[in-house]
Amino acid sequence: MSNWYSTMKILLHLLTAILLIAGTVFAGDYLRPPPRKTFHFPWDPKSSSQPQQVHISLAGDKHLRVTWVTSDGSSPSIVEYGTSPGKYSAIAQGESTKYSYLLYSSGKIHHTVIGPLQENTTYFYRCGGESPEFQLKTPPSMFPVTFAVAGDLGQTGWTKSTLDHIDQCKYDVHLLPGDLAYADYLQHRWDTFGQLVQPLASSRPWMVTQGNHEKESIPFLEDGFVSYNSRWKMPFEESGSTSNLYYSFDVAGVHIIMLGSYTPYDEYSDQYSWLKADLLKVDRKRTPWLVVLFHVPWYNSNRAHQGEGDDMMTSMEPLLYAAGVDIVFTGHVHAYERTRRVYNGKSDPCGAVHITIGDGGNREGLAHRYKQPPPEWSVFREASFGHGELKMVNSTHAFWSWHRNEDDEPVQSDQVWITSLIGSGCNTGGGHEMIRILMDS
Repeated sequence: MSNWYSTMKILLHLLTAILLIAGTVFAGDYLRPPPRKTFHFPWDPKSSSQPQQVHISLAGDKHLRVTWVTSDGSSPSIVEYGTSPGKYSAIAQGESTKYSYLLYSSGKIHHTVIGPLQENTTYFYRCGGESPEFQLKTPPSMFPVTFAVAGDLGQTGWTKSTLDHIDQCKYDVHLLPGDLAYADYLQHRWDTFGQLVQPLASSRPWMVTQGNHEKESIPFLEDGFVSYNSRWKMPFEESGSTSNLYYSFDVAGVHIIMLGSYTPYDEYSDQYSWLKADLLKVDRKRTPWLVVLFHVPWYNSNRAHQGEGDDMMTSMEPLLYAAGVDIVFTGHVHAYERTRRVYNGKSDPCGAVHITIGDGGNREGLAHRYKQPPPEWSVFREASFGHGELKMVNSTHAFWSWHRNEDDEPVQSDQVWITSLIGSGCNTGGGHEMIRILMDS
C-alpha cells in the first residue's frame, strides 16, 4: 500500500509540474467562448409614420445625411434640428426611395442632408415630423479625432456585445469595412439590423463600404447591392464618384477612402480612374493622414480567404504606395491581424500598416487557423471577436488599440503608436514624383 501511495505522490508531483509548465507556456492564450446565436428582436409595433432604423453619415463639408425608414408611403422626408432639446431652429427636405426584392417590398427609405453644422457640437433632431427625438454629435474639425472600427458585424449576441463596447468608447465616427447585416437575401434582416444599430448609428456617423454579404445578386432576377445602396447611401457624389460602392471623405485632418472589393478595380475600371483622381487631389498639409478601407484583405496570414485580394492588390497597391497611404483597414477574415508597414509582399518603411478587423460578431464564427510560422510582416494576430479604436492625436502620431470581447468586457489586447508618413521622405508631399507615378500607373 505504501508503494501505491508513493507512486501516486510521484505522479501527482509530475502532473503538477506539467500543469505549471503548461501554464507558463500558454498563460497568454485566451480561452475563447463559444459562438452566440442570432439576436432576436421582440415585436415592437410602431405607428406607420414613426421613424425606424435611423442612422447618420457624413455628407460633404459640415453636412450630415440622416437616413430612416417608415412604412407609411406618405410620410415626409424632412428633418428638424437644433442645438437645444425640443427646439428646432432649422429644417431640411430630403428624398426617398424604396425597392422590391423577390416577394419583399421595403418601407419608404428617407435620405435627408442637414447642415451646415458646427463642428464638435451636439444637435437634437427628429425625422418626418414625428417623435422620438434623437441626438447626434458632429466630429471635430481639428485633432484629436477618434474612430471606432469594426467589420463583419452581423446580428448575434456577440454583435450586441461589440456594439455595447463601442458605445463605451468616446469616438467621433464609426468605420465599417464591409459585411453589415448578413441579410444574405432575407430582406427583413436588413430591417432588424437597422433596429439593432440605431442607438449608436443615430448618434455618430457610420461610414461603411460593401462586403460579399451585401452583394445579394440572383442571375436574371436581382441585381447586386440593391438593398445596400438603397439603405446605406454614402457621400459618393460629394466625392466625385459615380458609385455608392467607392467614395472618400475628410474628418479633421484625415482623408479616408472607401474602396469596393466587389466592383471592377482593374486599371481600365471607373473605380481605378476615380481612385487616381482622388489621390491626386489629396493635400497632406490639410489632411496629413491618409486611411483606406475595403473588405478583402491583401495581407492575411489566416488560412481563411487566402489569395482572394491578390488581383485588387496587384491593380491598386502601387497607387496607394505612391500616395503614401498610412493605414489600411479590411474585414472578411473573421479574426484580427496587424502588420508592419508593408508593400509588395514584404516590410517597407514607406508602405501602409494593414489591419484586418473582420471580428465584429457575425454568425459564421471565428477563423482560427493561421499559417505557421507567421510571415515576417505580421505583428499580432488572434481569432476573437472585438473592435478597434484609432485616435489621431495630431498630424504625426496616432494610437491604435484592439479590444477583445472577453467575458462581455472589452479588454485591450493589442496597441501601438503609429507615426504618419509625413516628413518620412516617402511619397506624401504631393510633389512631381508622386504625381508622375500616379499618372503613369
